Amino acid sequence: MLPVTRRLLAMLAATVLLGACASGPGAPGTLTVPRASEVAPGVYMLQGASGEVDVGNLGRIGNAGFVVGETGVVAIDTGTSHRHGMLLLAAIKAVTDKPVRLALVTHTRQEFLFGATAYREQGIEVATHRKTAGLMKARCETCLKRLTATLGAEEMRGSAVVVPDRLFDQGHTLHDIGRPLRVMYFGHSSGPGDIAVLDEQSGVLFAGGLLDERRIPDVQDAELRGWQQALVQLSELPLTAVVPGHGPLARPAVVGAVAAYLRQLESRLIELATAGAALSEVPDATVLPAFRSWDQYDSIHRRNASIVFVRVEREQMLKQQ
Repeated sequence: MLPVTRRLLAMLAATVLLGACASGPGAPGTLTVPRASEVAPGVYMLQGASGEVDVGNLGRIGNAGFVVGETGVVAIDTGTSHRHGMLLLAAIKAVTDKPVRLALVTHTRQEFLFGATAYREQGIEVATHRKTAGLMKARCETCLKRLTATLGAEEMRGSAVVVPDRLFDQGHTLHDIGRPLRVMYFGHSSGPGDIAVLDEQSGVLFAGGLLDERRIPDVQDAELRGWQQALVQLSELPLTAVVPGHGPLARPAVVGAVAAYLRQLESRLIELATAGAALSEVPDATVLPAFRSWDQYDSIHRRNASIVFVRVEREQMLKQQ
């Protein structure tokens, strides 16, 4: 077996060629089991497709993964639908016959959570942060209806908003599988209850909503200062690789890349708000050349600009009162 560092370098080099083929959704309606890629001994990633949710990718744009320990498996994120969750479980079964002890949902995005019904159907407990569960309860029924309208009733059959079996409020270490996994919570960051999961044995981080690789991060639920502080803490960890929420396996440098995007986004919008720009002008005026090649620059980035501009304007008004 190759040493961990060489294995990771090999995986990173092959991602561009193999990532989408290994675990992309394939043709609409496909039931092909995705192939899990081993990124370190006992640590696996299932890469989602690029782009936004549509019938072509079946909404399977979020990454998922799992860690195999001495006594079982912890699954990390559960997919877009019941059908997708079943396929992720089949991918785990293709690697190991050890039981899945727990499924962790890292954050409240549709491509990470509706597959939880498949895990629950197999008697597997679902766990998430209390604030993530609260956000799921508040809005995910509406989200599920929109997703069903987009992907079709057949593709979403059996999907539902699951009430988690385990709720937690703080970071902690899981000992469910004889291999310690550190569940990391930084407060409100990329979302109110967003978590990351660190396999301490390999140094691989499952970043959830905190990090995307060469994809514009979505600030809709974010608290930017809290997110930046969380990224500072992540940058201090001895990481060997990062499984991002979206995109291919990443080097630890992804932490700095996402932090740079958030800094430049906020800085530019402070400039525009101070200059008295109109909201209608903001998306076109918030040009960040360093990130133009990132996935969803023409959609999520423009939306981010409007969202952050409104927040910056509000802060400036409050300071003037």
